[in-house]
Amino acid sequence: MKSILKILVTIFLAGTIAACDYLDVVPDNVAVIENAFSDKYNAEKFLATCYSYIPNFGDPWINPGLLSGDEVWFNEEIMDDSNTAAMIAKGEQNSLDPFLNFWDGGQRGKNMYVGIRDCNIFLEEIKRVGDMSEIEKKKWIAEVKFMKAYYHFWLFKSYGPIPIVDENLPIYVSTEEVKIYRDPVDSVVNYIVKLIDEAIPDLPLMLLSEVTDLGRITKPIATAIKARVLATAASPLFNGNPDFASLTDNRGVKLFPATFDATKWQKAADAALEAIETAEMANFRLVDSYQTKYKHSEAMMRELMLRSIVTTKGNTEVIWGCTNFPFSHTYQRMLQPLLITVTDANPVSQFYAATLRMAELYYSKNGVPIEEDVSFPYEDRYTLRTAVTAESDYVRSGETTAMLHFDRESRFYASIAFDRGTFVLEPTYYYVQCRAGEMATKRNKGEFSVTGYWPKKLLSPRNGFSGNSYEIDYNFPFPIIRLADIYLLYAEALNEVKAAPDAEVYEYIDKVRERAGLLGVVESWAAHSKNPQKPATKEGMRKIIQQERMIELSFEGQRFWDLRRWKLALDYMNRPIRGWDISGRNLNFYNVTTVYTPRFEFKDYFWPIRERERINNPNLVQNLGW
Repeated sequence: MKSILKILVTIFLAGTIAACDYLDVVPDNVAVIENAFSDKYNAEKFLATCYSYIPNFGDPWINPGLLSGDEVWFNEEIMDDSNTAAMIAKGEQNSLDPFLNFWDGGQRGKNMYVGIRDCNIFLEEIKRVGDMSEIEKKKWIAEVKFMKAYYHFWLFKSYGPIPIVDENLPIYVSTEEVKIYRDPVDSVVNYIVKLIDEAIPDLPLMLLSEVTDLGRITKPIATAIKARVLATAASPLFNGNPDFASLTDNRGVKLFPATFDATKWQKAADAALEAIETAEMANFRLVDSYQTKYKHSEAMMRELMLRSIVTTKGNTEVIWGCTNFPFSHTYQRMLQPLLITVTDANPVSQFYAATLRMAELYYSKNGVPIEEDVSFPYEDRYTLRTAVTAESDYVRSGETTAMLHFDRESRFYASIAFDRGTFVLEPTYYYVQCRAGEMATKRNKGEFSVTGYWPKKLLSPRNGFSGNSYEIDYNFPFPIIRLADIYLLYAEALNEVKAAPDAEVYEYIDKVRERAGLLGVVESWAAHSKNPQKPATKEGMRKIIQQERMIELSFEGQRFWDLRRWKLALDYMNRPIRGWDISGRNLNFYNVTTVYTPRFEFKDYFWPIRERERINNPNLVQNLGW
């Protein structure tokens, strides 16, 4: 069997089945469909078509989690309407022609309802294929049921209540019958979970071959996404949210649940535990080592290990990686600061800038927030300090940089590239120099970090400069979900279920912290925090888990969705985007500068349905504020 990734290159059906009005739930080319299921060979092409609607997680212009939030920022010289995800971050979303329109397609968004329609066609027609076994049919059906569930989930977390399309309408259906309604939140969640539950028994625990099956859905993927769905549904944005109580359709149906339901967190906890057990049965485990032929200090080996989690293909932690659109050479060039002297064209574009708030997010070396650490000079974090030899793992000895860059946890150094910081591309040790007039400073139009920071985490330590060119290890599958994410979802759900956190809550967050070289939350807060009892309360532990998720999953596209489901985006996304003064020469660089002040309104928690769609179908009530 060919790899799904290879088959996607030869898909012919996506363009031959024309789009319909409204939600594209009416198939309109019966002859093509008949041919598509004439034999296994053609049916497999249609299976690949069903897979093809997976969002391009490795494309920052398309994945809203990468550029539509506050983790990274582009300079104004390259920020225009073509950069759809970044326009959402700026507060430029609109209802006339929405950016990243996944509802009916447009502005780089795929029409997810066409994807759902194709999944329905597959499920209806696959039984006609004669030259394949029933076992194989069940497996393919399970894969497509999962994809159908996932496309509903993608729409759900983007738009809130959505129409459920369980089956396609007949080609002779009336216009009025096509004008379907949005379904309430709980109905949508129950439907998504039902589809995943139906798929799980017939999915394989592991892929038999990465060569032939790379990208195919497995039990660990399905159970992990089920946990994410249920955690999303249990969170404040969807679980008894009074701010959306007035969202009612023209039948009088309320689309958001009016009251909080604590049992939803128990369902999320049960699903997360099932996902953990399934993943571990399939030999997934936290990455805790790094293989290299070069000699490094213990501290640097930990940094390189942490950098490898995202960037190493086929590692033991990434449960589902995006193989249809990996994180390419082009995008890795966007993240890489220039570390060598060049005489002609710049081998890297270096404009994917991490924000100052991300540099401040990571813990101190003691494993607590820097503003809480009794020994960290938080009020003086922007003042300057000169590194001594003992600190040269992270800052070049004798060089001066901000106090903010000293005495931080290992994930800070693995994730953030900063001025005078060490940047290893094996076997070479480089040092970032980004003050005005230096190597990683503003060069050609747009080729600079607007903040003076870069997300090192997304660059493999096996990349490197060769002459005047930048070579990457490979285009890696961008992680959609990994084991650490599920551990933290389990800790979060348990914390919400219990009256107060206990050892069971601490266990899974501490597993993630231990890998980063930190003590457990109870020990760390007791020894180093101004608020030593914080882990003992549900509210305190909630904040700890939220910060742990934002640290551990930084730059992977999860913070964007987490801030929304927690109903914290109004706070975070209205704070100024700040960085250093990149026009400053020498130590004048170290003046904190506001790059942009975004605007996030209440309506931005959900994206608008395009007005044209609502004109065609008045039954689709618009999201509040649009």
